[in-house]
Amino acid sequence: MSIFHDHKKLFTLATALFGTLTLFVAVFPSLYNQENSAPLYGSVPLTEQEEAGRQIYISNGCVGCHTQQVRNVDMDKTWGSRPGIASDYAYSTRKSIWQNSGTLMGTERTGPDLTNIGDRQPSQDWHLVHLFNPRTVMPQSIMAPYPWLFEIKDKAEKGDIKVNVPEEFLHGQKGVVVATQDALNLVAYLKSLRQVKLPDGTPDPIFLYKIEKAEATAAATGAPVELNGSDLYGANCMACHQQNGEGLPGAFPPLKGSKIVLDDNPEIMVGIIMNGYNAREDYGEMPAVGTNANLSAEEIAAIMNHEKTSWGNNAKKVTPDQVKKLMELAKLSAPKP
Repeated sequence: MSIFHDHKKLFTLATALFGTLTLFVAVFPSLYNQENSAPLYGSVPLTEQEEAGRQIYISNGCVGCHTQQVRNVDMDKTWGSRPGIASDYAYSTRKSIWQNSGTLMGTERTGPDLTNIGDRQPSQDWHLVHLFNPRTVMPQSIMAPYPWLFEIKDKAEKGDIKVNVPEEFLHGQKGVVVATQDALNLVAYLKSLRQVKLPDGTPDPIFLYKIEKAEATAAATGAPVELNGSDLYGANCMACHQQNGEGLPGAFPPLKGSKIVLDDNPEIMVGIIMNGYNAREDYGEMPAVGTNANLSAEEIAAIMNHEKTSWGNNAKKVTPDQVKKLMELAKLSAPKP
């Protein structure tokens, strides 16, 4: 065929072919989704500060290691309560004909998915310490530190947000670590990432390839399912209180040897898990982990029993029935919004 000997015709045909494919495979479906995917009820657009933080997220290349997409496979249950749907990204509209805001869904999961990080880790103190140097709170982390988002001053000024960084992570520098506005904006954006609950009556998309080893074993033997307190602690508490239960001096309190953990009366401990706690100057504010993660009485009991019997602790265990009653009391005593 003569077309293969005429490079102008060949390249023109190839360009037209790929241009047409691009329109039908990418452009037209995207426009359709944009017009037909409304934001979920309860979702809110980013505030000015959160949008500024989003730009910091982009400029620092966070999307290179973190995804924002919960896939419909069982292993992604860690990152959200349901698989992602198009409406989750409905607020990601174009800024101009030339500039797309980007959904920041990502393609690599070198680090954890961030779809629901605002619920999984709502503590500003934790995020700031983690950004300054991830090894501060996660010794095994391979994430790069972001010290340029902070200043080290001789003395904190009025309005400064101090970051409680252990001395060994300052590498000989002296002074007070203070978060810059860029750091605060980035943390505000991260805290805004929350998976919105679907409207009542709407069936949740299912997770595929379910792993039900514990349930299957229990069904075969007739025994009740025993929750793994160590795994639940790792998913909900370890980021702050550390694997060894020793916390982080000046930032997060230790659970090893804690009077509250060792107390045979679990009322205060359940109250803190459900409603959070503000230790003011001593430590950063603890979020309401139990409420935010929608933990059941059985899950909270498993976590508490792990903490009460680990790292040399030897306290009386609690039962799910005890915890359930105390959870009701905690709800009554929770601060009003």
